[in-house]
Amino acid sequence: MPKIRHLAIICMDPEKLAKFYTEVFEMKVVARNGRNNVFLTDGYMNLALLSQKAEGKANGLNHFGFHVEDSDVIAERLKNWDIVGPSDRPADRTYAEQRATDPEGNMYDIAEGGFDRDLATPKKTKAPVTA
Repeated sequence: MPKIRHLAIICMDPEKLAKFYTEVFEMKVVARNGRNNVFLTDGYMNLALLSQKAEGKANGLNHFGFHVEDSDVIAERLKNWDIVGPSDRPADRTYAEQRATDPEGNMYDIAEGGFDRDLATPKKTKAPVTA
């Protein structure tokens, strides 16, 4: 079966988003190019941060998700950023416990369980983070 191995986000400030994803989610910068784009990896999935060339944002990407060992650690790192969340997901969203945004408003889920979770296992809920 073909596998998804990268996502691309059009953004106003690729360097700022690269700093966010490296500090909060420990992603590594693997390349930069002369068009102000930054390419990150977690060792499995790659994330291309592409410089916006026109006014407005491209449509298409609703959100993506991070599978983490400890969402409390991530919540602590997020306190250093002006972002929305993390906030708890509705009870019927068994694949993720929380959702937040990056500094440009792109949404992502934070999950300790993810799609591999036994659906009979209740998800963990966290108190909202306040800056």
